[in-house]
Amino acid sequence: MKDAVGRGRALVVGLGIAGIATALRLRQVGWEPVVVERAPARRSGGYFILLFGTGLASARRLGVLEAIGDRTPRPAPYEVNRAGRHTVGMSLAGLPGKPRVVLRGDVERALFSALPADVEIRYSTVPTHIRQDDSGVEVTLNDTVTERFDLVVGADGMRSTVRGLAFGPEDRLRPLNYMIGATVLDKPIEGIRQDQGLTLAEPGRSAWIFPFADHAPGLLFSYRTDDVDAEFARPPIESIRAAFGPQPTGPLLEKLLTAFEQAPEALFDSVNQVKMPRWHQGRVVLVGDAAWCVTLYAGMGASSGIAGGELLGTMLQRHPADLPGALRAWEARMRPFIETEQNSALIMRRIFTPHDRKEMIMRSAMLRLMRAPLIGQAMGKIMNGADMKNKTLDIAAV
Repeated sequence: MKDAVGRGRALVVGLGIAGIATALRLRQVGWEPVVVERAPARRSGGYFILLFGTGLASARRLGVLEAIGDRTPRPAPYEVNRAGRHTVGMSLAGLPGKPRVVLRGDVERALFSALPADVEIRYSTVPTHIRQDDSGVEVTLNDTVTERFDLVVGADGMRSTVRGLAFGPEDRLRPLNYMIGATVLDKPIEGIRQDQGLTLAEPGRSAWIFPFADHAPGLLFSYRTDDVDAEFARPPIESIRAAFGPQPTGPLLEKLLTAFEQAPEALFDSVNQVKMPRWHQGRVVLVGDAAWCVTLYAGMGASSGIAGGELLGTMLQRHPADLPGALRAWEARMRPFIETEQNSALIMRRIFTPHDRKEMIMRSAMLRLMRAPLIGQAMGKIMNGADMKNKTLDIAAV
């Protein structure tokens, strides 16, 4: 199937990082994107993220890197236990490639501000039916309006509506049997410097303070569960407290739990990856978490979303009369990169939240080795292996 339309009208579903980056790049290469968003307004919040080299390179080409800024803190983080004992920890910002610490809102705001004023955005709008043929895609929005597009881009997250409508009802979520609770605080935690990072890791659970140089910190709880449904059956703070019981919390952990409970906005969700044999079907393509969801353990959700959206527009520009060829070329470039990141998440999860006592011992030993001057240099080289180098790969460069 050859597409005679060099540039066309695209529906982008989702106004998150991947969706805005895709719309921006599509507009740059001459397409007419129409963006729809389920929420009644653009969400300005969001938790802490790392931008690795992959995302930084795409953000630079899209013209938004300076606007994103940099909130990377300088002090070394600490590992702590419930009794308050401190040891030097591992800085995620110090990982190979020197990722940049930012707020999700920083990235979304920068991308959104770069969108030309003529890009149409519709809020409180969702697709309810998708039907396509060789010449276009008919999309019904909110069960009332049907419009025709040359391309539909599903950038609507891990539980994508577009994925269900265009690829069928099969559940593509692959649970890791972990839960997360995340928030960005509006003030520092009492007794802890604003720019100080802390990690409290125990078998099957962990609590993290992610600091920023110029903002109150982020807070993350991560824990293993055998029954995901049961975690959603009660208020998030109750599930998190139960996961860290039955032992007494101690002063530090109690402060973190209370801060989460009192936070004005928080994310509580299960950890899943999206596994699909292909990310495009005819004239419908999925980008970001809707397609792959590498999970926060990989630290590459934002970077892969920005790069995936940029590369999609670039491939459409390179194949102006062949939409199927453009989508095949895009997926062929992205898939090995994403598969490496999904595998990396399974390894990084052991650092975020050791599964059991055995992994806890291995994690503690690794941190001790990294603190040793000569051995630490060797460990750094090991960590800068294929998985870490992948995070600095400029996948969207052509």
